Amino acid sequence: MHFAVRLFQWIFLNAERISSLLAAAAVLGAVRIYYRKVALERATWLSSLYSKFYEAPDLKRIRKVLDDNSADAPAVEELVRSEDSDLTDYLNFFEFMAYLKDRRQLSKKDVAALFDYYLRLLSKHKDVRRYVLDDRNGYGYLKILMVRFPAGD
Repeated sequence: MHFAVRLFQWIFLNAERISSLLAAAAVLGAVRIYYRKVALERATWLSSLYSKFYEAPDLKRIRKVLDDNSADAPAVEELVRSEDSDLTDYLNFFEFMAYLKDRRQLSKKDVAALFDYYLRLLSKHKDVRRYVLDDRNGYGYLKILMVRFPAGD
């Protein structure tokens, strides 16, 4: 019984310190949970982007045209000149991804891991690059991102 009384007195005398330590531990726990949630959300975005990019038929077609042709190929020039709807979908995909990167939903490391080659491929094709860099076409986020992924000529 004497031990219980002394313990209670010690707790009472140190209540402020104990509550401060418990509050600090709670904050650290909340921060840990927050960062885990952010990482999970980022992984979900990446999974969704990966699926959309690598499985959508319209994006596959444009990927193939850009991948199979040289920088000044007539096929690529025709895609840009006609503003092919699949090309604009392709560019809008990258614009959205660039927006997510700008909003810190994706990191540069994430973007590079999944799309480095294709971003460099966009830069490689002069007609596509000019189209993206033209302010009238509204690819502000992609324009910034493409600068960070220059063509590896």
